[in-house]
Amino acid sequence: MSTSQRFEHSFHALGSEYVTPTAATPVSAPKWLAWNNRLAEQLGWPEAWGQNENTLGTLAGNAQFESSKPGATAYAGHQFGNYNPQLGDGRAMLLGEWRGPDGKLVDIQLKGAGPTPYSRGGDGRSPVGPVVREYLMSEAMHALGVPTTRALAAVATGDPVYRQQLEPGAILTRVATSHIRIGTVQFFAMTRQGKGLEELVNYVTERHYLAALQEAKRLDPTVTHAQVLLNEVIRALANLTAHWQSLGFIHGVLNTDNMLLCGETVDYGPCAFMDVFAAGQVFSSIDTGGRYAFGNQPGIVHWNISVLAQCLLPLIDQDQEKALGLAQTSVDQFPTLFTDIYSARLAAKFGLDAMRDTDRALIETFFNQLEEDKLDFTLAFRWLTEIANDNLENTILEDLFTPSSGILNWLTQWSSRRSQTTPSSSERMKSANPVVIPRNHWVAQAINSAEAGDSELMETLHSRWQDPFSWQAGDEQFAAAPKSEEQVHRTFCGT
Repeated sequence: MSTSQRFEHSFHALGSEYVTPTAATPVSAPKWLAWNNRLAEQLGWPEAWGQNENTLGTLAGNAQFESSKPGATAYAGHQFGNYNPQLGDGRAMLLGEWRGPDGKLVDIQLKGAGPTPYSRGGDGRSPVGPVVREYLMSEAMHALGVPTTRALAAVATGDPVYRQQLEPGAILTRVATSHIRIGTVQFFAMTRQGKGLEELVNYVTERHYLAALQEAKRLDPTVTHAQVLLNEVIRALANLTAHWQSLGFIHGVLNTDNMLLCGETVDYGPCAFMDVFAAGQVFSSIDTGGRYAFGNQPGIVHWNISVLAQCLLPLIDQDQEKALGLAQTSVDQFPTLFTDIYSARLAAKFGLDAMRDTDRALIETFFNQLEEDKLDFTLAFRWLTEIANDNLENTILEDLFTPSSGILNWLTQWSSRRSQTTPSSSERMKSANPVVIPRNHWVAQAINSAEAGDSELMETLHSRWQDPFSWQAGDEQFAAAPKSEEQVHRTFCGT
């Protein structure tokens, strides 16, 4: 397929050590599951490559965009704390970079399009379930304001894939600011003993953090790309993690190969949003030890950053002791950055102008009460929002959420504290506490329907989750917590 607009290949140009040419494997009977027209417009995607039969075949791997150069990228990573020296895109391939109307580059990637040189004996395919989950979850996360990869399209292949059993196959077209990971740095720093590392670091810093690099160089001409990259990634991941925690999102597999240097959420495998609040909540079927539980996420991200810092030491400064000191100073910033950002998000969620030291006990009591009384995280915060805005009777929340006696007792303290805030703090709560989130039971129902060949529910959910902070008709279903028989307790990877 041709168009006047073309893919670019700046990462590919670094060499075959970074991107290995590959090709999608054709499928037998492609069928649209979803097409994200809003994202296509934001990207300046050509009309000729819209939702038509030619595009369907191309995104299924049966044809190729004229200007694309499909390739699989190399990376390594710590998986559950254990280093794997070579992972790479085992079921994904980079079509190239796309320059949008804003002049910025994004990666366009097919996920599930067949084996690559990094498939390690795998089929390189994806079942329908993980494709539907990632399409819905990533787009809902974007609507919630969370930095994330995006989903341009989902295509059923008509071919089965075998996991625990035969399942229908699908391919996701994923968009990211880039797919370069902490694990990518590890591959060149650790597996290849530093060969190609400087080229990678310079590329990533100049692609994602050029303004910060230029400002740092203005203040100190001796500062290195690696220093700037480390500091900017720390800021980006502190912001990302604080946003996750404020919404009750659990990634599920926070391996270093699942952390993008651009600071976006990636790889929606066994992820989930909490219904009932529990600090130790785990959904992932493979996280048997709870390493990536909800409450552990900030600490795990901090650990992953320390791994990145270690890899960057030779490029931070030639003096090993000085490099270590600079890196440690940077890494030590993460807890404070995270706490400050998370505190600001909590202040907005609780309707406070700013967080005071004396507010810690008030907020801790609320979370302890939620956990003790097994109350829904999202509904509890939206209930507070409607109370603060004197709007509870104009919503259906009283039918969806029943506060416990402990929460009602706590409400007196909260109301007293809020009497010291400005009126705008109540309004801010509306954009901090969503009405709807991509609840696990709805995602599961959409997967079941799509596996049976019906993507109507998938389209309905995608549409509803694009406006998560406002009430809409039908929210007696979409805002409600799951019934006991609807609850999802385990989520699964698609590999």
